[in-house]
Amino acid sequence: MPIVIGGKPESDFTDPIGMLGDCHRRIVRFLHVLVQLAAQKQDGPLTSEERTLLSTSLRYFREAAPKHTADEEESLFPRLRRLDTADVDPMLARIESLEQDHECADRNHAEIDRLGQSWLADGQLSDQDASQFRNLADQLEKLYRHHIGVEDNEVFPFAASILAPEEQQAIGNEMAARREIGRAVQDPRSNDALNR
Repeated sequence: MPIVIGGKPESDFTDPIGMLGDCHRRIVRFLHVLVQLAAQKQDGPLTSEERTLLSTSLRYFREAAPKHTADEEESLFPRLRRLDTADVDPMLARIESLEQDHECADRNHAEIDRLGQSWLADGQLSDQDASQFRNLADQLEKLYRHHIGVEDNEVFPFAASILAPEEQQAIGNEMAARREIGRAVQDPRSNDALNR
C-alpha cells in the first residue's frame, strides 16, 4: 500500500477497531477497480495492467474480505450483543442489518468472481455477462457506501468507547489468529521457530 503524506498510519492488532476501519479503505479501493473496469472496458479485452488489477481485486474479495466479515461477525458483533446496557439496543438493530448486508455482498461477490474469472480466462465477456458484471459492481458500490458509513460512523466508535481494553485485545488476538499471524511464535531457542 502506498504511503500517503499526512495520512493516518494503518492500525495494527493492538487497535482492532482501527484495523476494521483500515480494511474498509482497502475494500473501497479494490471495489473502485471493479467499478472502473466494468464502466470503461465494457466487455472488451484487458491490457496487462488491467488484468493484474482485476485479478488482484477479485483475489482480495475472495480471500481477504471474508476475514474482515468474520472479524465483525465472530469477534466484534457477539461482544456487543453480550453488553447489558440500554444504549446498546439501537446498535443491535444496526448489527442485524449489517449482517444482512454481508450475506448480500457475499452472493454478489461470488457472481462477480465467476464473471471476472471468465473475463480473465476468455479475454472478453458476452454483452449479457458484461452488463451483469457492471450491475453487480454498481450494487456493491451502493451497498458498501451505506454499510461502511454505518460501521465507521456509528458501530466502530461505539465499540471503541464501550468495550473494555481486554475485550479489544481479545478481538485483536482473534483477528491475528484468523490471518495466522503469530502462530509460528515459539520458544526463540527452538530451531523450529525459524523453519515455520
